[in-house]
Amino acid sequence: MSVGFKLLGLAVGCTVLVLLRSPYALAEASVFVALLYWLSGAGLKAAWGQIRPLRWFAVLLFCSQLLFADLPTAISSTLRVVLAVALAGLVTLTTPTSELLAWLDRRGVPPRVSLLLSLTLRSVPVMTELAVRVREAQRARGVERSVRAFAVPLLVSALRHADALGEALNARGVDD
Repeated sequence: MSVGFKLLGLAVGCTVLVLLRSPYALAEASVFVALLYWLSGAGLKAAWGQIRPLRWFAVLLFCSQLLFADLPTAISSTLRVVLAVALAGLVTLTTPTSELLAWLDRRGVPPRVSLLLSLTLRSVPVMTELAVRVREAQRARGVERSVRAFAVPLLVSALRHADALGEALNARGVDD
């Protein structure tokens, strides 16, 4: 499938998710997204890999929505976000970054914007890996429930990664 068709499908899919109000309709959309993963050959394990990093955010979102709205609204809002991330993940799983950047280049998107998009796409799995490492270190130290023991090392690791990335870009002449 072409990059343009995938991006169009992502835009249409996210629009449909916003328009769906019922938790039942969004549950049906979940089945559809799972079917897309299966048809693409990525599989349900890959789908879980895309939404797994969101699990705590989804719980937090659900609880906050439950405080300010009713149960169906909390379920719908949470499902919308999770399904949108799953759809975007499917596009990135099935589309090599080089193809996406070439497609953007053919449409006249400036190279700096393409580079920004590429770095953004690459940063998501990097941050996920950093979070996994910090969580494993927490378990090893026996401080699994401490927010500070998770947040501080993750922030430090993220800032170190950003510094290294900035130095690499600067060394290649991208320093504006």
